[in-house]
Amino acid sequence: MANHYITFRDLTKEEYQALFQRTSHLKKARRDGLYAYPHLGGRSVGLIFHKHSTRTRVSFETAINELGGHPVVLAANDTQISRGEAPAHTAEVLSRYLAAVAIRTYEESELLELAAHSSIPIINALTNQQHPCQVLGDVFTLIETLGGEPLEKQLVAWVGDGFNMANTWLEAAGVLGFGLHVSCPPGYEPDEAILKRAQADNPRVKFFGSPKEAVKGARAVNADVFASMGQEEEKAKRLKAFKNYQVNAELMALADPKAIFMHCLPAKIGEEVSAEVFDGPASVVYEEAENRLHAQKALLEFLIPRL
Repeated sequence: MANHYITFRDLTKEEYQALFQRTSHLKKARRDGLYAYPHLGGRSVGLIFHKHSTRTRVSFETAINELGGHPVVLAANDTQISRGEAPAHTAEVLSRYLAAVAIRTYEESELLELAAHSSIPIINALTNQQHPCQVLGDVFTLIETLGGEPLEKQLVAWVGDGFNMANTWLEAAGVLGFGLHVSCPPGYEPDEAILKRAQADNPRVKFFGSPKEAVKGARAVNADVFASMGQEEEKAKRLKAFKNYQVNAELMALADPKAIFMHCLPAKIGEEVSAEVFDGPASVVYEEAENRLHAQKALLEFLIPRL
């Protein structure tokens, strides 16, 4: 049975701790000039993109290459799924060609169907419901800034849209035990079931109507665009709904004095975050982007058995 990575809850706290340790080792080794690892041994990994991508595509392609494998990249119209082939049939075939498949698409149900019929790992590279690879790298970034302080004692704030990133931060708080304060405008809350499950797992997960209340004392303040891919037609409506949810210097001043600002990118400067914060000393957005590479290398090693 293949190990899949579709939601953040697919791994245990202990497995994440091992992944973060491996990510740190891989990052240091790369900065010391060691890029090549033979883990994949020439095997190929599929990358299917039904949505646009910069960081996810480049970080995964680079990770696969540096692990001694070959990325096979397929755009939305490159697969027969786009012409009506059942994902189950595609999964059966790709399992005979590839060592794993990472897919960036709209509905999580597509990944679940692929996983149900696949004998290789299926990796969620973003859906409308979840973005676990991003949060994997983000949590590692937070750990790097803590200087050895326990992750479990920290408080993270999420301000803005309760979409896939908010859902995944909720799952991460449930698994890893850190505090999480979420603030979204009415009608844009996270998935109710995910929120309730996270709160059941972790009493430090709380929802606030006010972003100012949510960020008080937070060690990390997180934001994302107000209109994600596929929501562009709602942008005017969303800008009005989110007008009080910009992360700016006034909001950051309410957080912990050592607070960092996090964003999965791409960002809309002047909308969800001010230029002063995005380009300021608290911002770790480019470190997050780099850490996607190291974290995904560790994840691929974990999911794909070495020959």
